[in-house]
Amino acid sequence: MSNNMPQYQLRTVDIIVYPGFKALEAIGPLKVFDYANNCLQQRNLSGGYAVTIAATRIGMVPSDTLMALQATKAISLHDLPDLALIVGSPDIEQALRDSPEITAWVLQAAPRIQRLAALCTGSFFLAEGGALNGKRATTHWSFAERLRKHYPKVQVDADAIFIHEGNIWTSAGVTAGMDLALALVEEDFGREIALEVARDLVIYLKRPGGQSQFSVHLASQMTTHPTIRELQNWIMSHLADDLSIPKLAARLAMSERNFARVFHRETGESPADFIEDARFEAARRLLEENTSPLKVIAVQTGFGTEEKMRRVFQKKIGVTPKVYRERFSTTA
Repeated sequence: MSNNMPQYQLRTVDIIVYPGFKALEAIGPLKVFDYANNCLQQRNLSGGYAVTIAATRIGMVPSDTLMALQATKAISLHDLPDLALIVGSPDIEQALRDSPEITAWVLQAAPRIQRLAALCTGSFFLAEGGALNGKRATTHWSFAERLRKHYPKVQVDADAIFIHEGNIWTSAGVTAGMDLALALVEEDFGREIALEVARDLVIYLKRPGGQSQFSVHLASQMTTHPTIRELQNWIMSHLADDLSIPKLAARLAMSERNFARVFHRETGESPADFIEDARFEAARRLLEENTSPLKVIAVQTGFGTEEKMRRVFQKKIGVTPKVYRERFSTTA
């Protein structure tokens, strides 16, 4: 190997599972690390990831699907990896009751381990072990309120794809664990390697937007009424248009009263509330990802004025768009 080639270290990784864990959350990051190893080897570079499946005891661990994983290591405070990832469960309360050893391990390991990550509802293990006290953290958007309610010392961000604070990492639901793993690869081996892994896996290196874009779009997909679902999708693509009740009702050839009644019956919210949510979430993404003036973003997202956008932000998250950008912008 040439003397001017980068010298990377081998990093040990424990993917911590337990009965009922989400299989995809374990396999997704595992493949990211596997592809990173392949990329490094193809470039004749040193380093990579030595990945182990760990549990409270050695043996087969059943997942939430038909598959199980073989744990070849029992978690221990005497053999900490460079990185530990705790995967989530669809029934996290039951998992916490069934695997208290993981919570006890978190309590002791968090201050000592180089990096500790929780994927999706795995963040509940970190919260229960006190590792998230006073820290920003995320989880699957549908569990965010539960995390906030049960652990008030945690600063829950329901929109983030993943969050890195100190030696603690948390990610949103399921496939967001791959986003987190890619970010770790980029931190360890640089953007070029991470981008190559993303290309090989045909996924984003940096997914555009936050969880909110998926929660709104998924909510629209859950609507059983095809005409209302199509209208929701149209609204999200035309936020700067006139989205008044008369215009929308006319688009569906309905009376205004019948349109409002059907929309609420099918979605559980009024057209105005849905539009406000969609505009708010679109504005959040733009504030995070570009440097356009606030008044431009207000127009692009249909608020019309910066003042109206500010009022909605204050109502929903208690901060102004300017403060939100200062805290969460990903642009240099």
